Amino acid sequence: MDLGIRGKVALVAASSKGLGRAVAEELAAEGANLVLCARGEEALSQTADSIRQRSGVDVVHVAADVSEAAGLERVAGAALKKFGRVDILVNNSGGPPSGPFDTYTPEMWESATRLLLFSVVGLTRAVLPGMKERRWGRILNVTSIAVKQPVEGLMLSNSLRAAVTGFARSLANEVAPFNVTVNNLMPGYTRTDRMEHLARAAGERSGVPVKDTFAKWEKEIPMGRLGEPREFAALAAFLASDRASYITGSSIAVDGGWIRALV
Repeated sequence: MDLGIRGKVALVAASSKGLGRAVAEELAAEGANLVLCARGEEALSQTADSIRQRSGVDVVHVAADVSEAAGLERVAGAALKKFGRVDILVNNSGGPPSGPFDTYTPEMWESATRLLLFSVVGLTRAVLPGMKERRWGRILNVTSIAVKQPVEGLMLSNSLRAAVTGFARSLANEVAPFNVTVNNLMPGYTRTDRMEHLARAAGERSGVPVKDTFAKWEKEIPMGRLGEPREFAALAAFLASDRASYITGSSIAVDGGWIRALV
């Protein structure tokens, strides 16, 4: 299937590893040029080189923290300097710390808000005017299954990814007349470094070994296994494509059936 994005420019945040890297690789395989960003220069540079060599597309990488205004400006500026536009924006970030409510300080709430909500708003603000002017754009926000069914111990993520969903659903209606779509992707338990970290944190709180935490998660998933990043990335590539031109304002789960809700 030709997704119609060859030559488009995609900015993928937090793309040095995990879900972000998988999405970047999938978009590159479809011929999209890339702007990659993450906080760690070494891992980001290695990812950019790997994608560049494998796919032959143009790849620009910028080490930056998108929870900070300076980082947002640096990433958006690099994209516009190199390509003059961004056609596809994938808002993504690492997750905030896990734990119960009484362990979170006001500073932790502020940091998580900058990471999960303000980064989405900031990158969107930077690229949306050009999308509207060209009358074509795709904005994808990586949220979480926690938006539909809160996950125990993830109060920061449960709260703030829900805020991103409200922002995206409102924005989708505003920009639909400009042929710009806005959708959210809700990853479930997926085999990434983040899941390893959460399993270790859960084990420290409860005394349960990491392998038992993974077994518990797998038991909760109807498909009986964790997802793979490439499975998530396949949906992202489709939603970024010409083929998905009539899908907007949606939140779509990639979770092996974990969410029990009807809709």
